[in-house]
Formats: sequence, C-alpha cells, structure tokens
Amino acid sequence: MAATLLVTGLAGQRSTASLDLLGYTLLAAGGLALAARRRAPITVLVVTGLCAVGYQAAGFDVPAVAYLFAVYRAVRVGHRAVTVAASVVILALLPLAAMASGLHDTGEAFAQARGALELAWLIAAGAAGEALRQAERRADEAERTREETARRRAGEERLHIARELHDSLTHQISVIKIQAEAAVHLALRRGEQVPEALLAIREAGREADRELRATLDVLRDDGTSPPHGLDHVPELVERARATGLATRLTVGGERHDVPAMVDRTAYRIVQESLTNIARHAAAATASVRIDYHPHTLVIRVDDDGKATPDAVPVPGMGLLGMRERVTALGGRLRAEPRHEGGFTVHAELPVERTP
Repeated sequence: MAATLLVTGLAGQRSTASLDLLGYTLLAAGGLALAARRRAPITVLVVTGLCAVGYQAAGFDVPAVAYLFAVYRAVRVGHRAVTVAASVVILALLPLAAMASGLHDTGEAFAQARGALELAWLIAAGAAGEALRQAERRADEAERTREETARRRAGEERLHIARELHDSLTHQISVIKIQAEAAVHLALRRGEQVPEALLAIREAGREADRELRATLDVLRDDGTSPPHGLDHVPELVERARATGLATRLTVGGERHDVPAMVDRTAYRIVQESLTNIARHAAAATASVRIDYHPHTLVIRVDDDGKATPDAVPVPGMGLLGMRERVTALGGRLRAEPRHEGGFTVHAELPVERTP
C-alpha cells in the first residue's frame, strides 16, 4: 500500500513543490501504518486519516485508499461509532487541506476532496467490515449452539446409561449381597464356621454395590460421592487377601499429591489387575507396588499365576479399559507374562507435582 501511494504521488501533478519530502513521508506512513491494523485498529484509523489530510495539504492529490482499509478493519472489530465520528472529521478536513495546498476556488477544493475520499467508497468499506463482523458473530453463535446441544445430548446419554445400569445391575447385585448376608447370618446362628469364600462374596457384593452407586452418581453428575483413588488401594489389597490371595503392597518414593484423573486411574489399574488375578491367573501370591517419582507415578502388579512367556495374552475388556485410561493421560502401559512365570501389569502415569 505504501508503494502504491508513493507511485501515485510521483505520477500526479502537484500544486507546490516545496513540501515534496513531507508529502512523500506522509504517503509512505499512511500505507505502512496498516501493518498494525490488527493490534491497534483505532490508532491506525486516526493515523491513516491524518496522513491523508496531510499529504492533501502538501499538494499530493492521491486517494485515501489506506484510510478505507483502516475503516474496514475498525468496523469489522466493532468500533462503528468511533469510525463514523472519525470519518466525519476527515471528510470535513479534506476540503480545508485542498485549499491549504493552493486551491483558492472552493468548488475545486471540494471536488479534490471528493476525489480523495469518495463517500460511496467510504460507505462500502464500512459496510464490508460490518457484513463480515455479522457473519463471524453468527458463526460463533452457531458454534456455541452446537456445543450446547452436544453437552445437552451428552447429559441425556449419561442419564440414560445411569438408568440402564440401575435397572440391569443394581437389582442383581443387591440380590447377591442379600443372599450372602443371609448365608453368613444363618451360619453364625448355627454355630458353624463361615467359609472364607462366602465372606469374600459378601465383601465383594458390598463393594460392588458401593462402586455401582458411585458410578451412577458420577453419571448423574451430582458430585456427591467422592471417587476412589490411591488412598483406597489398601482396601483392595485387604479384600484380595480375604479371598485367599497372599497380596503384598509396597509404596516407594516420597508421596505427593497427584491430579485427580491420575489418582482414579491408578486405583482402577490396581483394582482391575487384582480382579484379573483372582479370576484367571490361578495365582497364590500377588504384589502391588506404587512408586512416586517427581514427574511420574509407576504402578506395578505382579502375580505367580499360570501365565508363561510363550503364551500370547488375549486382551479382555479389563486390559483394554486400562490401556485406554493410561493412553488418555499420556502414559504407558505394559501388560504381559513374566519370564519367571506369572503376569505383570506395569503402568507409568505422568504427573505434575502440586506446590
């Protein structure tokens, strides 16, 4: 734009030659000022307008094209009132500038002012800026509407899942828990020794009932039930021991707070690993180790079950769920048979220490 204005100024006829340097400077400044139109649209509007008045007064009959670009930008970002006020002032100053350049005829001065800044082009620049501003506003509004619709549908889907879980699982788990409680009660009344497996079923039923209710609370998004985390891992270990699995828990490193998602994911990894050991591994012992590092939380669960290095593990829903949780946090998961026999689950979760 600066080059275009300079070339136009060089090619035009000037009424005076004493202000050539000032005129060329103002022509270049008017074009170069547009470089800052995104950061300071009002300042650029004023600068380009004054430059146009200045080089007209210096005898350069050059259209105020840079000012039109500044008007477009100012209106586009919403400064309509300021732009109208500035344009009225510039339109009033241009005839005076033309007379200051040496034109003594008022008609010629107004004609030169109209040539420098046509009212139609000024209105067109403002209208283009306003049209694009309105289009962007409608696009933003449509995007917000889509996001609100997506959130509403997600909320409806959560409620639907909560209802389905409640209808399909809560009743069955409650029946299992009540039957186990009744069996334990009857055995104690008769003075019989309660089998360890029955006690484990009772505890598992209680825990499943608590877990399901907590999950339903999360799906309903009421926030009244705190989720399980690393503080509840000892309870998992105790329940595993109650089933007859000799389980050892080791915590290494300096314990520190971890993000809530990491806290919950670590708990789920230990829970799912111990559940898989009890169901599939035929193991006698298991070990859970949690290591706190400055930027990483490491969870390792080993067992001495029947898995062998040459066996190809078939990933079930539990392992897939663990891998998805870990991957979502940017961590790494390794679940495979050990060389010495048994199975290992090794997860590394990135954390940021809270001060």
